[in-house]
Formats: sequence, structure tokens, C-alpha cells
Amino acid sequence: MSKPKKGQRLGGSASHQRKILANLAAQLIEHKAIKTTDTKAKLLRPYVEKIITKAKRGTLADRRNVLKLIPNTAAVNYLFDELAESFANRNGGYTRIIKLENRKGDNAPMSQISLVLEETVTAEATRATRAAASKKADEAKAEKAKAEEAEAEVETTDKEAADA
Repeated sequence: MSKPKKGQRLGGSASHQRKILANLAAQLIEHKAIKTTDTKAKLLRPYVEKIITKAKRGTLADRRNVLKLIPNTAAVNYLFDELAESFANRNGGYTRIIKLENRKGDNAPMSQISLVLEETVTAEATRATRAAASKKADEAKAEKAKAEEAEAEVETTDKEAADA
């Protein structure tokens, strides 16, 4: 048997690690948050983020590639049909890892990995800056219109003075 060359694997073999990650990803998509060990959470994060990026694109080829990674069709359908819409405004950072207390039995460090579904502060800030910019543009247009109106009045008074 060939041994992995890049560090230890979850479960011993590379194929077992792929199956563990596939099951964790399916559970994360289904429940939106799961509790697991730190190492599993850290390995799961990039795995799930790449899958969500494919789901946002939503093509048939992407769906088939995700089904290769997660054989749970119900979870994949839920991801593509419902969850992908909630990540449309986000360009990454789909998951959040929160450290928890150590597990009671073996004192293993635990974490909660969850999907970030709420709007971010940056999205609200960009909306606010856009609104402020449009308001400023409207004010500039109003000032320009007043200036043109004042010039038109000056021209009419000059013409009236010249006629008189």
C-alpha cells in the first residue's frame, strides 16, 4: 500500500478521507452548521467553499462535478436550487469556524463550522456608499440646473435692457 506523502490523513487512507469529507459536506449543507473536530473543520472549509462556488455557477457540468464529490443527491439539489441564491452576493467566505470547548470523552478540540447566510457589513456599506454617491450626483444636477436657470434669467434681463 502506498502511504500518503503530505502528512496524515483523516481515517488513514486518501479514499477514506474523501468519503469523510463528502459526508461532512453533505451534513453541513443539510443542517447549515455542524460540530466536529478542529482538524476536520479546517480540512472541510476549502472543500465546501469550492463546492459552493460551483453551485453558484449552476451549470449542468458543475452539478455533475459536485455529485462526484458529494454522492448525496438530496443535499446537492438543495445546494444548487436554494442555497446558491443566498450566496449570490458573496465572493467567498461562505463558511465560518467557531472554536468550542474540548470534547468531554477524549478532550479533543472541537469547532462548529457553519454556513454564512446573512448579509455582511461590507455589502451594506457598499449599498450605503452607492446611495450616497447617487444622492451627491442628484444634488450636483440640481445645482447645475439652478446655475443654468440663473444664466437664462441674466440673458433675458440683458436682452430686455438692450431692447429698452
